[in-house]
Amino acid sequence: MNLKGRSFLTLKDFTPEEIEYFIDLAAKLKADKKKGITGNSLKGKNVALIFEKPSTRTRCSFTIGCIDEGGHPEYLGKDDIQLGYKESVEDTARVLGRMFDGIEFRGFLHENVEKLAKYSGVPVWNGLTDDYHPTQILADFLTLKEQFGILKGLTFVFAGDGRNNMGNSLMIGCAKMGLHFICLAPESLWPESGLIDECKEYAKESGSTLTFTENPDAVAGADCIYTDVWCSMGEEDKAAERVAILKPYQVNKELMAKTGKDSTIVMHCLPAVKGNEITEEVFDQHAEVIFDEAENRMHTIKAVMVATLGE
Repeated sequence: MNLKGRSFLTLKDFTPEEIEYFIDLAAKLKADKKKGITGNSLKGKNVALIFEKPSTRTRCSFTIGCIDEGGHPEYLGKDDIQLGYKESVEDTARVLGRMFDGIEFRGFLHENVEKLAKYSGVPVWNGLTDDYHPTQILADFLTLKEQFGILKGLTFVFAGDGRNNMGNSLMIGCAKMGLHFICLAPESLWPESGLIDECKEYAKESGSTLTFTENPDAVAGADCIYTDVWCSMGEEDKAAERVAILKPYQVNKELMAKTGKDSTIVMHCLPAVKGNEITEEVFDQHAEVIFDEAENRMHTIKAVMVATLGE
């Protein structure tokens, strides 16, 4: 499958077959790395890593993924580059596109990553924006495949703030790949209606179902319960209000009991605020899967770079 030169901004831009290709390539690269085999597909390539928001997993994944494949990553933090302040995003994109072969962007406005992709002329990868976090979804789906052997037909619950970048991106991914998606959240925190309508169209193609509910009993039969912090970066002023309205959706032993099965796994994109969205006890019980998921950020991000930029 030829994805050379493509940017990776949101899973909306990719077919189910292309998403599957990224996941399968990541599984192969992971297996190779476990055997001590790395590649040269990014040899001679320079990659800009733009971070308006700090990160552990995203920064480490792009850095190691790039180096493993023979490329050179250059970190540009918020003090090194000021997108749209000293220089327009469009002009910065034109400059970076002449010096670098690929650009990762992790920041606030989704329109900034779109402008980078439009004006740089090189593949641009979304390491997280306020709206979407697509590289995380690839890691999540690789983890689900490792656990269950399949994606299509799994029942997947997202519990918490359903309208954040994770709620949005998981809904898109599940709808495209045929997982039954349940958003368990207060109605005020359900995804935006326009995005739900888009995902309903994907779901028709894949045989997925989308459910939005405030009732914790909806976790019955779930294969996976997924949660994320209740307060996203930049929303710290809303923390107290979020804790109050999201308390009933905490992933705890009572919620796990409602699944009615012992095989349900718990996933979290990290960092976790234990005692808020998940209890320490449930986190520890599922830590092996959660840290597999964290490791899989690296393998899937490497796959995205190799597929879109690698030789």
